[in-house]
This record gives sequence, structure tokens and C-alpha cells, in this order.
Amino acid sequence: MAVDILRVTRTLAIPVDELEVRAMTSGGPGGQHANRSHTRIEVRFDVVSSPSLGPRQRARLLDRLGPVVRAGSSDERSQARNRERALERLAAKLAGALHVDAPRRPTSPGPAAEARRLDAKRRQGERKAARRRPTTDD
Repeated sequence: MAVDILRVTRTLAIPVDELEVRAMTSGGPGGQHANRSHTRIEVRFDVVSSPSLGPRQRARLLDRLGPVVRAGSSDERSQARNRERALERLAAKLAGALHVDAPRRPTSPGPAAEARRLDAKRRQGERKAARRRPTTDD
């Protein structure tokens, strides 16, 4: 499955031509297959020179991730599956950096929440009172 465009968000799609994909040998144990096969994939995205990014997107990515964003995968034995995984990881990294949280509007607790809080306080007080040594009235 060849991907021509990497869909990051609704507003950002990056052509694969802008990505630099490198294959290299996977490290670690695995014997001859791991030492001889170029199955590890590293995907590199140059934020500074990308024409796909708008000015706000570029500024946000530069601020959060820097001028070059990399993602790699060596989890699978197949180069094609590692390529897909690396592209997914790159898209997730870019989408996470582009995400803008909605501003929080402070609210006050409702009447039911206030009643639950007071009920919990009352029950805790009763529990602690039950642990006390009984008083002897002479």
C-alpha cells in the first residue's frame, strides 16, 4: 500500500515527496536477518522548508518540536510495515504538537456536587467519631 499523502489533521496533509525516508539495519539481537536486512525505517520531516505548512502551523511546530521532526520504526521484520508505522508515528507526533487546547472556563460546583461533598464530610466525621474511645459518664 503506497501512501502519496500523509494525512496529519483535517487541515494538514503532507505529500510524501516532502518526507525523507531512510532504511537501515535494525539493531539488537536477531542474527543474520537483523544484521543483513535494511528493515529499520526512519522518516524525517523538515519543518522549515515545507511548503505544506501554514505560518501558524510552522511556528507551532518549530516551537514544540524544532526544525526537523523524526520518527522511526524497527518493530516489524518487514520494511513496508515499518514504513507504515514510522509514518503513523510521525503523523501522531505532528498532530500532537499542532493540537490547541480549548481555554478553560472556571465554573462553580453545582448544588448536587455540594450536597455530595457535605455528605462525604459527614460520613467521614461519623467514621472518625466511631473510632474514639467511649466516654464514661459517672
